[in-house]
This record gives sequence, C-alpha cells and structure tokens, in this order.
Amino acid sequence: MSRHDGNAYDKVFKSWDHLVALVFAQLAGVDSLRSLEAVWNANAHHHYHLGVGKLARATLSDANARRPIEIFAETFERLSGLADRTLRREGAQMLRLIDSTPIPLDQLVTWADWNGRTRGLKLHVVYDPGSDHPRRLAITPSTVNDVTPAQQVPIEAGATYVFDKAYCSYAWWIRLHDAGACFVTRQKTNARFRATRWRPLRKRNGDGFTIIDDAEVKLVSAGNARLPLPMRRVRIRRDDGAKLTLITNDLKRSAIEIAALYKTRWQIELLFRWIKQHLKLRKFLGRSENAICLQILAAMIAYLLLRIAARESRVIIPAIRFAGLVAASLFVRKPVAEIDRPPKVNPSAARDRTSPDQISFCYA
Repeated sequence: MSRHDGNAYDKVFKSWDHLVALVFAQLAGVDSLRSLEAVWNANAHHHYHLGVGKLARATLSDANARRPIEIFAETFERLSGLADRTLRREGAQMLRLIDSTPIPLDQLVTWADWNGRTRGLKLHVVYDPGSDHPRRLAITPSTVNDVTPAQQVPIEAGATYVFDKAYCSYAWWIRLHDAGACFVTRQKTNARFRATRWRPLRKRNGDGFTIIDDAEVKLVSAGNARLPLPMRRVRIRRDDGAKLTLITNDLKRSAIEIAALYKTRWQIELLFRWIKQHLKLRKFLGRSENAICLQILAAMIAYLLLRIAARESRVIIPAIRFAGLVAASLFVRKPVAEIDRPPKVNPSAARDRTSPDQISFCYA
C-alpha cells in the first residue's frame, strides 16, 4: 500500500476503511453513497470491531476518485491465492477458463470508449472451474482486444487453457505450448488447417454432442504466419444441430474429453451472469473511471469472500441463497455455519419463572 501512496490524499479515511465500505456495499446491496453512509453509521455498534469509523459521503466520494486501484487489485490477488489453497479440490485437473464480459456505462459517463456495440469497460477473468473462483482479472477499455490482457497472464505448466476464438494469437499459442501448457479453442472461420493424419474414434457420443472427426492438422497460410507445434482439430455436432470446430495442441486426451473441456467454458459465462445479477455492477457509487474500477474490484473481492466463507464453514447451499442470507445477516452475531438455521430456541420447553431467592412451599 505504501508503494502506491494509498493514503497520500486521504490520511483519515485509510485504504482499509475504503475497502471495508465498498465490500459492505456489495454484500448489503447498497447502490448509493447516501444510503451507504446512512446504513453504515446507523449500525456502528455492530461493526466497531472492524476498526472503521463513521462514513462521510464527501470523503468516500473523494477517495473513490483518487485512491489508486492497484491497492484493491493486489488485495484481490492475495485473496485469490488464499482461495486457491482453501477451495482446491484433491485430484482436480488444472483447468483455466479465459473470457471477458462488458461493463456497459452508456448512460453513465462520456469518457468511456465505444467499441461498436457498447460504451464502457471490459472485465477480463481467468477462472478455475475446479475450485469455482476467479484467479486473475484485468479491467480495460471496451476497445481492447480480448487476447491482449490474456497474453500478460503468467502461464502455468501442466494447465489447460480453454478460450473462445477471440483469443486467436499464434505467438501466444506457441508460448503456451513451450511453457508446457495445453489449450483448447474454436477455429476462426478464416483460418485454414490441412489434415495430415486422421485419428481413430473409439467413442463418438458425448454429453450433448457427437464427434464428427478427429485429425492432426497443419496450418495452411499464404502469408508469413507459422505455427511450429503439433496441432489437432476436433469437429463436433451439438444435439441442437450446431457444428463446432475445435483446435488444440493436446494430442493425449480423447476427442470426447477435448469436446467436454470446451463445454465447461459455459461455467465462466454463468460466473459473469451471477456477478452481474447479485453484485452491484449496474449502478455505481461514482462516475469517474477510478471509482468504477474500484467498485468492480470490490465486487470481485466480495465474491471471493463469499466463496471462502461458504467452503470454510462447510455450508452446502446454493451460492445465490448463501449470498442472500449473508446480506440479511450482516449485523447479526451468528456463526456462518448456521446461517441457514433458526436460532437455537426450544419453544416447547417452559421457562422457569421462579426466582432462586423466593421460598417455595410444598403441600402434602
């Protein structure tokens, strides 16, 4: 925090105060500075142990505009590392889903770039479906190509990266292969691959799809594009009739497994849908780019906290219901493990109304 001068302009309202306030706004569903100030200050006797004093709307607005977003970004990275150790499943394969989702700001600001479809920002996420948590994220203008922030993600040896055809970069694919990672993606319509060897199919029918063919291929290009690595093409037909052509450098898995890996990419779409529906990413507490980025980061931090709390407490309920119960219990002293249970009160047992200081008489 000190290397980013996080408290240079707001020495009283520190970075910790700011983070707690924005995460509280996410969990409580607060969508305005006025409401955040009122609800927080009215419940000071419930959250004094967090070390955050009274909130002032003007102070919070100034901090949203000036505090460096790198502080929240590093907090997310450290929390993601903690979530990885907490949520990791034994024996789960190292699968990484990469995708982006737009954050529309059309009616809110005028400084955001227009990409032909929407004016706003993009949230880029590397998601681990095995432990159900985002590992890395980046926030960029909507005009930035999806593959640009993906190329800056450290490559994990032994991992399999699954992404859509928007992430077509042959130089990046080569880096993934050289680092010992596999990738599965869709073939672009203007990319040409020639089959060099057809692979036998022991099984054709998968969950919701059928394998058409499986072949080792080579890139055919009239230009200078080269792809000096073993490539494979798997063509599938979904049950709805749609055909997909998948490209991968994985020569070990079966065609059914390759198609199933690409099918799991839908999980990151469900993540984006859940975040937009249940966290505050439609109404913002500020209109500057800095304020909006801070709120997006606070939303992702809140999501990680919910995942860690549910796993640590062994709460087996849907994520939507758990988030709702947390929002309703923020100022209730109750163990997280019992968040979906009523208080431990037995109404059938009569309460003893006698006083120990009162004499009782026994009649024969």
